[in-house]
Amino acid sequence: MTKPSYSEELLRKARNIKLLICDVDGVLSNGQVIIGNQGEELKTFNIKDGLGLKSLMKHKVEVAIITGRRSEIVEKRCRELSIKHCYQGQADKVAAYEELCDTLSLEASQVCHVGDDLPDLPLMQRSGLGVTVADGHWFVRQKADWITHHNGGFGAVREITDLILESKSLLEQLHQEYC
Repeated sequence: MTKPSYSEELLRKARNIKLLICDVDGVLSNGQVIIGNQGEELKTFNIKDGLGLKSLMKHKVEVAIITGRRSEIVEKRCRELSIKHCYQGQADKVAAYEELCDTLSLEASQVCHVGDDLPDLPLMQRSGLGVTVADGHWFVRQKADWITHHNGGFGAVREITDLILESKSLLEQLHQEYC
């Protein structure tokens, strides 16, 4: 895959971002929930997404999770990635969004929200950059500022972290750290 090119408008919006908020099911995971015989819940997460999120935080962009479901797996993944802002079981995602913005003293224009389905639309539309994944619901894709090339759970979040870092002229620096 070649290096992506972005519109100037997209780069301008991404340059302002100080907080990336992700939904979980369908964004950080592929949207499938596997329930074992003992009632345990399983999800898969993409390692590339994790590295992208850690790279954002290293460069002073906050990362948060706002999800309607509650899962011990999500709590564990947040600990692994050092994500401090984890809002689970949020029937009213807007309230969590507003609390988070107040806590971090951020304006909506400084927030990127990535979602995949209808409950994510209010947060996407409030944010300076509303993103959905390639396999997001068709109506959500119509309303998004940008659509990733990858499906949720398969590197879509990494695309977003790369976009934000590129807009801030930090992506090349990150790449050089590994050379």
